[in-house]
Amino acid sequence: MVIKEAVLDIVCGVTSKVPDTQKPEIAFAGKSNVGKSSLINALMNRKSLARTSAQPGKTQTINYYLINRDMYLVDLPGYGYAKASVEVKAKWGKMIERYLHTSKNLKAVFLLVDIRHKPGENDRQMHDWIKANGYRPVVIATKLDKLKRSQVAGCIKEVRQGLSMEKDQLLIPFSAQTRQGREEIWALIEEICNPGEENAENASLSSGM
Repeated sequence: MVIKEAVLDIVCGVTSKVPDTQKPEIAFAGKSNVGKSSLINALMNRKSLARTSAQPGKTQTINYYLINRDMYLVDLPGYGYAKASVEVKAKWGKMIERYLHTSKNLKAVFLLVDIRHKPGENDRQMHDWIKANGYRPVVIATKLDKLKRSQVAGCIKEVRQGLSMEKDQLLIPFSAQTRQGREEIWALIEEICNPGEENAENASLSSGM
């Protein structure tokens, strides 16, 4: 994916109506400290367009990043911040649930987890919640550069087991530092947003159109 333009286009607050963007949307969910902003910045080839809050757990918006005027990367509020109040946590949940239920353009949800640790209860709940809303989450295991190469396979196995992932469910190891996994993520996003494009082109050619 060649990024010609990337802008923060829409910010959706607690009381905001989920917009009908009329463009494909790819959403990203994960704990407040899992590296979600770093991933989104890496995907957009930007250093700080997606910004983390000065106080973890305070971000209570859904941020829509418009890519090449063709599609949106949607940053959902980070969850699981231990010091957040019950009220704030409830707001996060309602915002995410409202988005998953009402977005007319959501194509896929990527769930970020820290590859160094077994998925926690919040991660398991979010994984199951995404599935309950009709989506099959693609898991991105962040902070890959923090591991030794010999540790990677074992940590991936722990993540898959911890989330009770299906055998053919996708898991992509990722590092914001080395950008490993970036091209694989973009290739998947393009495939999701343009399903059957290659097949349609081949069918047109074979029919003489």
